[in-house]
Amino acid sequence: MLGLGVALLVGMVATSLWLVQANNKYSQETAELRRLRASILDVLTTVQDAETGQRGFLLTGDERYLAPYREALETLGKKRALLVERIGERPEYVNDLPKLQSNLDAKLAEIGRGIDLVRDNRTQEAIDLVRSDTGLAYMREIRDTLNRYQQTTDDRLRIIVADQLSAAENLRWVTILGAVAILAVLGGALALIMKYVRELMRSREEVDELNRGLEERVDERTRDLIRANQEIQRFAYIVTHDLRAPLVNIMGFLSEFDSSLKPVQAYVLAGDNPVSERDAQDAKIAVEEDLPEAIGFIRSSTRKMDQLINAILKISRDGRRKLQAEKVDLKELLVGAAASVQHQVSAVDGTIDVDVQNFTVISDRISLDQILGNLFDNAVKYQMPGRPLQLSARILPQGRGIVRVDVSDNGRGIADDDFERIFELFRRAGAQDQQGEGIGLAHVRSLIRNLGGDITVTSELGKGSTFHLTLPTDLRKITRGSDI
Repeated sequence: MLGLGVALLVGMVATSLWLVQANNKYSQETAELRRLRASILDVLTTVQDAETGQRGFLLTGDERYLAPYREALETLGKKRALLVERIGERPEYVNDLPKLQSNLDAKLAEIGRGIDLVRDNRTQEAIDLVRSDTGLAYMREIRDTLNRYQQTTDDRLRIIVADQLSAAENLRWVTILGAVAILAVLGGALALIMKYVRELMRSREEVDELNRGLEERVDERTRDLIRANQEIQRFAYIVTHDLRAPLVNIMGFLSEFDSSLKPVQAYVLAGDNPVSERDAQDAKIAVEEDLPEAIGFIRSSTRKMDQLINAILKISRDGRRKLQAEKVDLKELLVGAAASVQHQVSAVDGTIDVDVQNFTVISDRISLDQILGNLFDNAVKYQMPGRPLQLSARILPQGRGIVRVDVSDNGRGIADDDFERIFELFRRAGAQDQQGEGIGLAHVRSLIRNLGGDITVTSELGKGSTFHLTLPTDLRKITRGSDI
C-alpha cells in the first residue's frame, strides 16, 4: 500500500513538474512576443513621426516642425536593430525582413530628400516629390509588413494564452488529486508508523534497560582502571622517593671523599710517608689517575641516576596532580604548540599547518598542553636531515563523546617493531643521535590515559609519522565517582 502510494505521488509530482515547466515556457514565450509586438509598434510610430515632421516643414518651412523627424532619425536605428534581435530566427517574420529594411531605407531617403529641397528653396520640387506617391508606396509597404507582423504576433499570443490556461487548469486538478492522494497515503502511513512506533518503544525500553546496566559496568571498570593507574603512580612515587634519599647521601660522601683526597695526594707526592718506591709509584698513580677517574665515573653515574629519578618523579607528580576539568579550545592549544616551535621550523624552511576548526572539550588544560607540546617538540627533534619539516595537526570528531587529534610530520619515521617500544619508559628507538632519556612519549601516554584517552602511532621509515590522540570530550564523565 505504501509503495503504491509513493509511486502515485511520484507520478503526480512528475506531472506537476512537467506542467510547471510548460507553463514557464508559455510565460517566457508570451513575454518575448509582447516585447516583439512593442518593437513593431515602435518602428511604425517612429517612421510616421518622421513623415509628419517632413509634411509640417514642407507646408510651413519652419524648422520647429522637424523636431519629430530629428528624434526619429536618432532612435530609429536602435529600434530597428532591437526589432531584428527580437525576431531572431522566427520563419514567419524573417522572410519579409529584407524587404522591410529596404522600404524603411527608401522611405527615410525620400523624407530626407524632400527636406533638403525645401532648405534649398526648391519647395515646388519637394511638393512634386510628395505628389509622385513614391513615399506613399514605401509607407504602404512598411505598414502592410508591420501590420502582418502584428497580426501574426497577436494570433500566436492568443494560442499561447489558451494553452497556458489549459496547463494551469490541468495543474490545478493534478494538485487537488495529489493532495487527496497525500492525505490517503499519510493516513495509511500514520497507521503503520503508530504500529511500528509501539513495537519500537517496547524494544527501546528493553535496550535502554540493558544499556543502563552496561554503562554502569563500563563506568565501574573505568573507575577501577583509573584507581589502578593511581596506585601505580603512587607506588612509583614512593619507590623513587625512597631511592633518592640514599642517592643524596652517596653524592654527599663522594664530595667529602673528593675533598679528603687532596691532603692525602699532597702527602704522598711529597714523599713524607715511609713506603717503598714501587708502593709510592702505585699510590701516585692511584692518587693521580685511578681515584679521580673512579670518582668521575661515580659522579657521572649518580648524575644519570638523579636525572632518571627526577623524570620518574615528574611523571608521578603529574599523575597525582588533581585534574581540573574546564572548557578547552583544542584549536587554541594546537596554535600555541605550533607557535612554540615556529622559529625552529622556520630555520629549516619548514611549514606548520594547524588550520583546523574550533572544537571545545571539557578536560585538563595543563595535561593537554604538555601532551601537544611534547609531540610538536619531538617532531622538530627527529626531523629528517636535509628535508624541510612539514608539521600538521587535524581535529577529527569521532562521535559518542570521543574526539581524535592527529599530529603528523615528515620526519625520520618509526619502524613497525618500535610502535609500542617508543611509549615505554626509558626506551628509545632508531638512531640515538639526540639527547634524552626516553621518557617523553611515556609521559605523554601516562597523561593521555589519565584523561581517559589513549595514544597510538602510524609511521613509515623515511617518510614520517602520525600520532593519534583519542580523548573524551567531557572529562567529568570519566572522573565522576573517582578520587581525582
